[in-house]
Amino acid sequence: MHPARARVRRVHIVGAGLSGLAAALDLARSGAVEVHLHEATGRAGGRCWSFHDARLDRLIDNGNHLVLSGNGAVLDHCRRIGTFDLLDIAQDAALPFHDLAGGAEWTLRIPDGPVDLLRGRMALPPDVGAGGLVADLARLLTADPTRTVAQTLRRRGAAWDRLWDPLSLAVLNEPPDTGSAVPLAAVLRRTLLKGGRACRPITMPHGLGPTLIAPALRMIEALGARVVWRAPLRAIDRSGDTVQALIFDKTRVPLDPQDAVILAVPAEIAGGLLGRSAPTDGRPILNAHFRVPAAAVAGAPPVIGVLNGLAQWIFVRGDVVSVTVSAADAHGSARADAARLWAEVAQVLRIEGEPHATRLLRETAATFAATPASLAARLPMHTGLRNLVLAGDHVVSPLPSTLEGAVMSGRASARAVLGTLPEPARGS
Repeated sequence: MHPARARVRRVHIVGAGLSGLAAALDLARSGAVEVHLHEATGRAGGRCWSFHDARLDRLIDNGNHLVLSGNGAVLDHCRRIGTFDLLDIAQDAALPFHDLAGGAEWTLRIPDGPVDLLRGRMALPPDVGAGGLVADLARLLTADPTRTVAQTLRRRGAAWDRLWDPLSLAVLNEPPDTGSAVPLAAVLRRTLLKGGRACRPITMPHGLGPTLIAPALRMIEALGARVVWRAPLRAIDRSGDTVQALIFDKTRVPLDPQDAVILAVPAEIAGGLLGRSAPTDGRPILNAHFRVPAAAVAGAPPVIGVLNGLAQWIFVRGDVVSVTVSAADAHGSARADAARLWAEVAQVLRIEGEPHATRLLRETAATFAATPASLAARLPMHTGLRNLVLAGDHVVSPLPSTLEGAVMSGRASARAVLGTLPEPARGS
């Protein structure tokens, strides 16, 4: 017999990253609960935010994110907060590439229908055959969770160099020798295997913050949610299977029997608060931003893939060119990295001279490690505590660490606290 369901009246969301905001937005829009959002820092967004950089004198993002038209959770998030029109959605599923080794250029084009894809009607990189691609996809889609991308594909060649290696780095922030095949396959199911309609590149020319974060926060506050800043959660006071109070830096917040908690904090913090092991080995990403003459990049594609260099992806937004280096564990000094990346940008975009200004940003733990061992250690949404669930891209999911995974997890946690909490014991 299933326990009677309690009517949750108040939800405390700890963490105002994208996942916490997505949960708060659903709960505030429902009108069914009182929402309290607690954030350890003085800003929202977590690992997804924008800021005005004084050196560049431009608004830049802390990191670059390539979103595709198959990322339905991100697109729906933008619709809900009124920023869908701020997205720049490509008309075609096409990504240009530049090989720095020999200067070769090509465009990966994906047909609209998945049947056309399987029939080989796809513009592939040079020397990559449709038959080999289909065979590789079949191996990835049936991969064992313990296997890496390299162990699953088991062969090198043009497809490895020009497709699977850059895709693994872009999707997993992990090279194919260590990256798990399963989350890469999960992303391919939601994009490539649905055809070009799900693979159109989407960029955010106004920035991550103005597009995903600030409007969501304004809407949450307008709907009556209470937001508390600079309130790091230090401990959870619990009795049996129930959280009794949240212990913040400066206050103890007792919970009523019909209160619930969504813990939308990084994996290592969630594991520490719950006394459980969790993935702690984050992976870095290096981002370089160059302000250039606007005329120098007029007409340039908004996204370009780069092979055989330090740079992997180049993003063009106005007069700022941004470069992403995934799995950026060990490179040279900041000065040397900036010089090398600019030389590669200048080669790809055919720019002469030097940039007006440069900014290097290294996110030391931009994503969790998408290795088989790390994925096996992910924490589930349901914690065994009757009034607490987890949210975040690190929570058990088919997806790796992505914007899509963060939004999906936040919304799932909101559904969970409204629909699956048992009635508290009488007298508690």
